[in-house]
Amino acid sequence: MRIAILGLGVIGTTYAYAFQKAGHQVEHVLRDSKRNNAPKSLSVDLLDGRYHSKGENKHDTYEVHVAEADSEYDFIFLSVRHGFVKGAVETLRKNNIKGTLVFFCNFWNTRKDVQEWAGDYDYILAFPTAGGHMQEDHLDGVLFDHLMLEGEQKAHISNYADLRTLLTSADLKWEVPHDMVEWIWIHMAINAGVTSTAARSGKLENPEQLALNLKNSSSELSLVIKAIREALKVVEARGVNLNLYKAELLPYKIPAWIAGKAMKIMFAKNELTRKIMTLHNDKQDVFYCCQSVYQTGQELGVEMPILEANMKGISL
Repeated sequence: MRIAILGLGVIGTTYAYAFQKAGHQVEHVLRDSKRNNAPKSLSVDLLDGRYHSKGENKHDTYEVHVAEADSEYDFIFLSVRHGFVKGAVETLRKNNIKGTLVFFCNFWNTRKDVQEWAGDYDYILAFPTAGGHMQEDHLDGVLFDHLMLEGEQKAHISNYADLRTLLTSADLKWEVPHDMVEWIWIHMAINAGVTSTAARSGKLENPEQLALNLKNSSSELSLVIKAIREALKVVEARGVNLNLYKAELLPYKIPAWIAGKAMKIMFAKNELTRKIMTLHNDKQDVFYCCQSVYQTGQELGVEMPILEANMKGISL
């Protein structure tokens, strides 16, 4: 298949690598300012969780191909930071680049907003389970064996079966939540609980160190569980029935001190989980999660003393 990736960011490029290795033609849509300086290839260090529960360390090369204007693709993956999605779609439209959009982003917006972003493009919502960082011509990443994918009935795209074929060819599995927009809100709320607790006594300048401090302390992790519960009340206040997401939310129902100890053990044993936490170093994205949940909680009158205390201690 012909696959386009918007930009040359960590998440998009990690999946681009997986698709290229599976034999697909992958090209990156780059702004004019970036096209001339784009590397011809990247060296890749990947903790690959697709074939082994603990992950395999891979050292490889990824060939970078740049998309041309007036091109058509089966799928176009957009993994961009909040506030840039609409502009990203405009870039595609301006360059007459066609294909089904796969939104691979965090957002606190509504379905109506997403439809406005997409405009006349067909689109589907999904959520990646990958992370890492990029330095010049080197990608240091983590890739899990599954991702979240909108169900066929809600997606309204004619090539849903092709997307399943693409994912299967790259040895990726998928889970379908009740509603993808609500699932992303829940994911952001959980992130806000984790990162606001980790950052309450420090700056967000070094998320990697904050994550390391957090995952070594079961008492801190117990506080995380309580902060997540408050953040989930905000999602509930937005009209989401959390009972439809019981499986995802089960860890946050058990007593916080037990959950804290369990999380500490999980981080100690699971290299994939540990590495993705320490590699998530986009402080703007981290702050967006925390700020969005907290502000909405205030607007809706949700009691959230832990989140409030956390947010008072956070600075960028």
